Amino acid sequence: MSEHENVAYVIAQAACLVAETLGMHAENMQREHCGQSMAYVAADFQAAIEKYGCHHNAVLTALRG
Repeated sequence: MSEHENVAYVIAQAACLVAETLGMHAENMQREHCGQSMAYVAADFQAAIEKYGCHHNAVLTALRG
């Protein structure tokens, strides 16, 4: 892939990560409002970062092609 395609890929993955984690956060807030335990904990958010390859090393690897 070209440099621009690599950048576009990283941006797309980051957008997917944001969408998923916003949903996770919203679910947690709804559960808090209802007095229930949280559906997602810190490890779940970290797993989402890994899933979409948005951690430091993964992004550098993707940008380098």
